[in-house]
Amino acid sequence: MAQARPSAETEQLQALLRGRDFRRLLLVSALVGVPVSLVAFGFVSLEHWLQHGVWQWLPQQLGWSGPPWWWPLPALLLAGILVALVVTFLPGNGGHVPAHGLGMTATAPAALPGIFLAAIAGLPLGAVLGPEAPLMALGSGLALLGVERVRPDLPPQARNVLGASGAAAAISVIFGNPLVAGVLLIEAAGVGGPQLSLLLLPCLLASGVGALVFTGFDHWSGFGIGALNLPTVPPDHTPSAGDFLWGVPLAVLIACCMVPSVRLSGRLAGLVERRTVLLTVACATAVGGCAAVYALATGRSSQEAVLSGQATLAQLAATPHAWSVAALLALVVLKGVGWILSMGSLRGGPIFPSLFLGSALATLLVGVPGFGPAPALAVGLAAGSAAVLRLPLTAVVLATLLLGKDAPDELPLVIVSAVVSFVTGELLRAAPSARALLARRSSHR
Repeated sequence: MAQARPSAETEQLQALLRGRDFRRLLLVSALVGVPVSLVAFGFVSLEHWLQHGVWQWLPQQLGWSGPPWWWPLPALLLAGILVALVVTFLPGNGGHVPAHGLGMTATAPAALPGIFLAAIAGLPLGAVLGPEAPLMALGSGLALLGVERVRPDLPPQARNVLGASGAAAAISVIFGNPLVAGVLLIEAAGVGGPQLSLLLLPCLLASGVGALVFTGFDHWSGFGIGALNLPTVPPDHTPSAGDFLWGVPLAVLIACCMVPSVRLSGRLAGLVERRTVLLTVACATAVGGCAAVYALATGRSSQEAVLSGQATLAQLAATPHAWSVAALLALVVLKGVGWILSMGSLRGGPIFPSLFLGSALATLLVGVPGFGPAPALAVGLAAGSAAVLRLPLTAVVLATLLLGKDAPDELPLVIVSAVVSFVTGELLRAAPSARALLARRSSHR
């Protein structure tokens, strides 16, 4: 029997894998992962050290057990001033604006100082953003900086692949697993066939090397890197019909809250771009004001309403009943407003806050008949990240890894929630805005 002839796509892939240039690209990607991961380790360690100093050490040195209610106001005012100066006077505008997504394009090496300073100025002082976008930009820029010094005439395709590999190495551990970094970058790239292998293999290799270096250096140095993880999650349970009866409309609700927030932050970013210094400082101070109002209204720590939400998410997963319904609702509203303001004016990533806000929204429904803390957390993680990232597979992988050993039972609900939230979000984005509807109505009169 004659053997079937390989398809043209298969032959192209085989030729790619046999090529000397591709093997060289894999080697360079692996080598790039080592220095990039060390720099990323230093960045994350410094960011967490500064955050601890601002929100724990300094208040204690001044005689308080924790930050007083007004503490976010001067902290965020300072953050706004510093970020505004970096954006105004340094190349690269301090990096990608969070309202516009993660920023998947390769980073110019000249923009690296501004990206680093804008992130270090804003994130520890209370910006409601995560470190993932600056890490990706730093990893991409550092990879290109090193390679272009050796080979200035690097082809554009190889340049893009190496930039993506550097980004993968930088964020491989901040998500708790190198697999998330690889899946995120591949899904965001939106390529298939041999082009997928050209991007996938270097990114996976770089993220794996980066995770290995991160893990080893973390144990050797003793510094904590603050990788995203949930040490304790609600008790496992057998999925029921109630999980889906509540979970599906809840995923729709989460998308209906998240997507308009992102769109609103995009409009705010356009305004901030016209008057950068004034509006950056004003928005950052307003973020601090939201946290102060939360502390006064609930009697809880103002720190819960600022920062990325990573630590508060771990608390929410471990003790979902620690907040009253009113306090949790106030946290969702005020931290949500702070997230919008931060995305439109400061520098960082949108993923960590979206995970927290989605989970907090879902936790509000805990206690209704047939819906408990475990499915609420699963729906919140998947729906929140899928609506904001617009990457449903990445949302599923991220939620699954965060749920840990309980993930297999919750996986059907995670998948359904991510898909429902993603589809709802895309329908909302495709719908005309209120301004467009008003303009259309006025034109028909």
